[in-house]
Amino acid sequence: MSIIIDGVKVLGVFIKRLNRFLAEVLIEGEAHITHVPNTGRMQELLIPGAKIILRKINNPNRKTSYDLLFVYKEDLLVAIDSKLPNVLLEKCFADGLIPYFVGYNYIKREVFYGKSKFDFSLNSSDGKHALVEAKCVTLVKGSGIASFPDAPTDRGRKHVLELIDAVEEGIRGAVIFIIQRDDAVKFTPNNEMDERFYEAVVLAKKKGVEFFAYNCDVTPDSITLGKELSIII
Repeated sequence: MSIIIDGVKVLGVFIKRLNRFLAEVLIEGEAHITHVPNTGRMQELLIPGAKIILRKINNPNRKTSYDLLFVYKEDLLVAIDSKLPNVLLEKCFADGLIPYFVGYNYIKREVFYGKSKFDFSLNSSDGKHALVEAKCVTLVKGSGIASFPDAPTDRGRKHVLELIDAVEEGIRGAVIFIIQRDDAVKFTPNNEMDERFYEAVVLAKKKGVEFFAYNCDVTPDSITLGKELSIII
């Protein structure tokens, strides 16, 4: 399953991150401010001089005219837009392409449970219910080990802990890590970056929360769900 990444794309060069949402880039030698659609640190990707792909935005109400969608790590193209996993998974759920959730034909986006908002609520015709949170992953360490998060995430930890409550109430709870690059071969929660998130995942797995990870095939015009990866916890 693929989704098309439309719009007019331009090549650029990364200069520096200004804050969580903005960066300075060069396009045809001219400096521009671009929106960064991912609040992760991405320090191993967003380095001065990195080749990037941006999408031109023609909206007079916006402060920036570009979105930074892709970063090249040497010859590898990495998608960084954190909205893509939700769009990709919604289509995969609808088409029955995630084997663990076949039969969950009623899909709702952005649903509140407890004190958190989850990406998906899935229901089947026979009354089964699942809450699913998607996480965008861009970090791959040595030996192809993808890892999340790349910055401390209280929000992510809260999601995982609230899924324990859901499971205890008879609702399936799951987190799906979407690695937006094709060089990952395994996945592990990032204990070095956020020990509390890691500990929450370990506890949640023992309590019955499900964890899955997939890599992706990425081109400048599309992203495709790739292979399921084994998870090291």
